[in-house]
Amino acid sequence: MTEQTITHAPPGYVCPFCLLAAGVENEHVWSRESDVIYREEFALALIAAKQWPGTPGHVLIIPTAHYENLYVLPDAVGARVHALSRRVALAMKAAYGCAGISTRQHNEPAGQQDVWHSHLHVFPRWPDDSLYFTHGSVMPPEERAGYAARLKSHLL
Repeated sequence: MTEQTITHAPPGYVCPFCLLAAGVENEHVWSRESDVIYREEFALALIAAKQWPGTPGHVLIIPTAHYENLYVLPDAVGARVHALSRRVALAMKAAYGCAGISTRQHNEPAGQQDVWHSHLHVFPRWPDDSLYFTHGSVMPPEERAGYAARLKSHLL
């Protein structure tokens, strides 16, 4: 199996992160442009539409070009994603006053990937937040906007 043959996107897949990166908002995209807290040529950061109860305000870092997973992500783009995750982590510490940060990235169905565009989660963490024992749900856009405003002020 070569890097180019590893794909799990179904035929006709409409990539919500590609649409978001292009500025499109429609029924295929849970996220909104107002969720985006930082954008550069190769990556963008946004308040995730799906949030976990003990870690509100978590962020996704996505490449602006389509790469399904870590296996095909170019090193240079991965470096930009990682650099942006560091900036977001520092912004979270300043904006939220969290006690720590966790990152996670999923690949393939067995790795719990459910959006077929590479992305990195950055979670604010607090003692006993039960992140790994809870399930996420979609946070309303107007609530996400508050988290976006707080982080943007620390990313300038």
